[in-house]
Amino acid sequence: MAGRDEDSGHVRWAEELLGRLKPAGDDVGGVVDWLAGALRAAVSLRDGSGRLLAGTPVEPDEELVRDLTAGRIASAAFQDAGRHLRLVRVDHGGTEPAAVLAVARETPFDRTASGIVAHTGRALALLLAARASAEAGYRLERATSDLRLAILQLLMVEEIVSARRVAAGFWPGLLDTDTASVYVVETDPDRRDRLARECRDATREGALVVRCPAMDGHVIVVAPRESTGDELRALVQRHPGVLLGGSVRQSLVRTATAYGQAVSALAVARIRPERAAVYAERTSPERLIDPAALRGWTARTLRPLDGLAHHTRAELLATTRLGLEFTAVNAAKILGISRNTVRARMDRVAALLGTDFSDLTVRATAHLALNAEAGFDPHPADRDTERPDRTCLTELLTDPAPRAWAGDLLGRLEPDPRNLRRTLRTWIAAGGNAERTARTLGLHPQTVRDHVRGAEPVLERQLLAGGGDLYEVVLAHLAVGDLDRPALCGTKADHPD
Repeated sequence: MAGRDEDSGHVRWAEELLGRLKPAGDDVGGVVDWLAGALRAAVSLRDGSGRLLAGTPVEPDEELVRDLTAGRIASAAFQDAGRHLRLVRVDHGGTEPAAVLAVARETPFDRTASGIVAHTGRALALLLAARASAEAGYRLERATSDLRLAILQLLMVEEIVSARRVAAGFWPGLLDTDTASVYVVETDPDRRDRLARECRDATREGALVVRCPAMDGHVIVVAPRESTGDELRALVQRHPGVLLGGSVRQSLVRTATAYGQAVSALAVARIRPERAAVYAERTSPERLIDPAALRGWTARTLRPLDGLAHHTRAELLATTRLGLEFTAVNAAKILGISRNTVRARMDRVAALLGTDFSDLTVRATAHLALNAEAGFDPHPADRDTERPDRTCLTELLTDPAPRAWAGDLLGRLEPDPRNLRRTLRTWIAAGGNAERTARTLGLHPQTVRDHVRGAEPVLERQLLAGGGDLYEVVLAHLAVGDLDRPALCGTKADHPD
């Protein structure tokens, strides 16, 4: 009878221990607590260095502990100061020394209690091994994630050769292309990691998938293959609430520009039933200006930077291009540098150009010059047909084609009885400051913001967020003469030799 009771008790505690090893069961601490309760004992689990992993401190003989961690013995039992102690070596199969399970109680260990300790030691070994494996997998995931981000940051600052070299060692052939599209997938921040993994699976590692360092809910996908867009659209359809914005195909040098287009396309995706949109290559002033004239104007505007070392110039311009497109904080996160570094580089560019980026017309002018330069053919056939040095940006914008474009764009605001065009013009002149605009117009600052927000769907451009959409609208105002000539215009007089 006693034997059956003992067998029944053994089955019961064994079932309890096995239950704690199930996927939804306890962790290491839970098993140690269970053992303490089952044996009415003080239990500790220490790693090979003596650090307490779980339980309450139990002070066993240190020499025995060293013998256990070194593998000279597998277990030990002794009595000390009225306590009965049992020590078990917990070998989790890792490179670190074995852990030690120590159990102390006032009553001696019978066969059942000794068996519980031994089996629990083996269960803890499995849990520690699983935890070590999970931690190793997590470290590997973090390392590859950091590597993907590093490649993206190299692309953002136009270090294409370096980006290809880094990528080639881990994802051969990934960047063996001159052009790519950029997509941004938007979801809730707590779902982003899972969605990033699904993006990698959907693209079969044929794209660079990066968790955006600036926006917690964004996943950035640099896609060399044409088919990636369809793969991502199919993924989005399976996840309610997820949005997809994509760029047009751009050269790798213009990855930052493509990223800006993808973010802009997200605004359109929010109002589409399919929750996906690709940036529309709409008519812009850059496309309406004579190419040779634009090249000449750009060269003159950026000439003060030509004396810099090539690497320094490229670094300053790439940082400034992102800093103009996004906030300094977000540009810093994207590039992996401090926001103070972003601001310092932009201040240096502004000083070399003899201007101030706090002025929206200057920012729009610099943005046009930087993006135009990035898109130029390095060996143009029309290099010798540039206009004379006296030509400035406002003259280029008042040519018939860009002026007609600007009039049509801003004319969309005229029917609104709130006089959105006047508010927008005043807001731009005030540097995008709603309070200063409100004082000028006799309105409430919130009314100013509502007017600017109301102009966004009419113009089909994001304005309050800043960036390329806003700069196009600023250039339109310059083209029709609604704003003063910017302090950065690109004539010889601006930069005397």
